Amino acid sequence: MKIDNELILNVAKNARLNLTEDEISEFLPQLKEILESFSKIDKVNTKGIDPSFQPIEIKNVYRDDEIGKCLSQEEALKNTQHKKEGYFKGPKVI
Repeated sequence: MKIDNELILNVAKNARLNLTEDEISEFLPQLKEILESFSKIDKVNTKGIDPSFQPIEIKNVYRDDEIGKCLSQEEALKNTQHKKEGYFKGPKVI
């Protein structure tokens, strides 16, 4: 890939940056060095290796929903003082 002032101006335009000529001349060797470093990655043999989009395997940490024994209404309300007509009683909301 050819790295020149035109490429930097195009990237700057996409990023909505107004670069001066001094900034462009400063960034040009830096961008070349960065892209050179990344080009070394292209040379690594990755044959037979599956792509990984996460550094750590993602697992579902939630348990499956299973139907189990439920509390009866009386059992659910037996330890509360705030109940009325078979329901939990809460503060009045307006």
